[in-house]
Amino acid sequence: MNKGGWIEIVEAFIAILLITGVLLIVITRNNSQNADISERVYNSEITIIREIQLNDTLRNLVLSVTNAQLPSEWGNSSFPAVLQDRITSRTPNYLNCIAKICDPSDPCYLTSYQAKDVYSQDSIISTTQTQTSFNPRKLKLFCWAK
Repeated sequence: MNKGGWIEIVEAFIAILLITGVLLIVITRNNSQNADISERVYNSEITIIREIQLNDTLRNLVLSVTNAQLPSEWGNSSFPAVLQDRITSRTPNYLNCIAKICDPSDPCYLTSYQAKDVYSQDSIISTTQTQTSFNPRKLKLFCWAK
């Protein structure tokens, strides 16, 4: 009886199992790295937006954009330079971020095309209880990895 054929079949089966195992490890590692970057980006965006919400000066800069200037895009003269500087200074080194100020009912899309994954967070910025006029704005932050 020739048992060499069965040994070759078992060897081929083991080789297929090894290759499949290596591929699964590589795919899992790649997915976890993408999940890590997205979590870090969202945490950075939330931190920047929360700082603007809690700082009266920055919040008033967002609210100072008039209806005629909406949407106010990053780099335009209607976008507050101090706010742009603060966002830039708080942006981590591994990210590029831009912001846009819109009416709360506006979807507030990113107008420039980015060839990378773009992550966005937004928040409604409104007046405090001591201010008399209610004119909320949406601040939307767009970030992507460098």
